[in-house]
Amino acid sequence: MAFSETRQVLGRASEAVRRQYSVIAEINRKYATPRITMSRWVKISLLFLRLYLIFLVILLGYKFLTLLS
Repeated sequence: MAFSETRQVLGRASEAVRRQYSVIAEINRKYATPRITMSRWVKISLLFLRLYLIFLVILLGYKFLTLLS
């Protein structure tokens, strides 16, 4: 008896996970392509911000390593 009850509970849980996954997959499909167009200056600005963020992370890592030694 306990085995069949456990199997039913696991079946319901896996079905709930599958439903949630399908909702997430649908949202990802909907927003896969951007609806706005970016100008050249916006793309350059975003690239600059991305490089600045990488620089800050590297600087933070360097500071952490120098504090350890």
